[in-house]
Amino acid sequence: MLGKLPFVRQCALAAELGYDGLELAPFTLDPEPASLGLAKRRALLRTAEREGIAITGLHWLLTVPKGLSITTDDAALRARTVAHIEAMIELCADLGGEVLVHGSPDQRRVADASGPQVARDNATVVLARAAEAAQRAGVVYCLEPLSPALTDFATNIDEAAAIVRAVGSPHLATMIDTSAAWAGETEQPDALIRRHLPTGLLRHVHVNDPNRRAPGQGEHGFLSVMRALVDGGYKGVVGVEPFDYHPDGATVAAMALGYLNGLLEQTERTP
Repeated sequence: MLGKLPFVRQCALAAELGYDGLELAPFTLDPEPASLGLAKRRALLRTAEREGIAITGLHWLLTVPKGLSITTDDAALRARTVAHIEAMIELCADLGGEVLVHGSPDQRRVADASGPQVARDNATVVLARAAEAAQRAGVVYCLEPLSPALTDFATNIDEAAAIVRAVGSPHLATMIDTSAAWAGETEQPDALIRRHLPTGLLRHVHVNDPNRRAPGQGEHGFLSVMRALVDGGYKGVVGVEPFDYHPDGATVAAMALGYLNGLLEQTERTP
């Protein structure tokens, strides 16, 4: 929402609005985020700290460089993908973040492999490497289920959770994106939260409306979602992630936070 602003202004505005942190897309920091030097990383972290905002983590991890894939049969390309994922995990840790969100629908196509099971096997190997790197860095790497309109791999939480279980690392998890859930799951987002949160595999949340705008800007209400999180004792981050910034990013950020805080207050007053 704020990526077009100078980084110091992103941090200041988020703090002024009352957000606890920023979840960053690496390509907004640098066209080649893996090449960001330690001095620049430290400067970014100091800027956020000075403005009173945390960097909670990273998302949109494989947007650049182009051509990466976790499902591909091409071993050399998988190796390049793993190397980039490891670099993003290191970047996240250097910025003080704790969670990485692996969405990247174009970089996880079943067609990149010789068949669906091979695609799953390839991706599982890549994600196991991601889990190892995340453990070394002390962060959590989340495979994000996305709707079938966006990808044909890991299109629901059950599928993502099965991959997480196959890897078997506490540093690999899944998450819920409410827009994707409404578009591709057979259950409502609140029901998914209530079913998966107790497993410990659901470690992050993105809230957005299926119309691609922020919570409160569409037909879907989020009270049941917030209530499910509160009831389940969720202590992680709830990231506001619209894609249509109407009327502009800063206004959307303000509206979304006011809406969600109102729901939280209502939830906490209700048994």
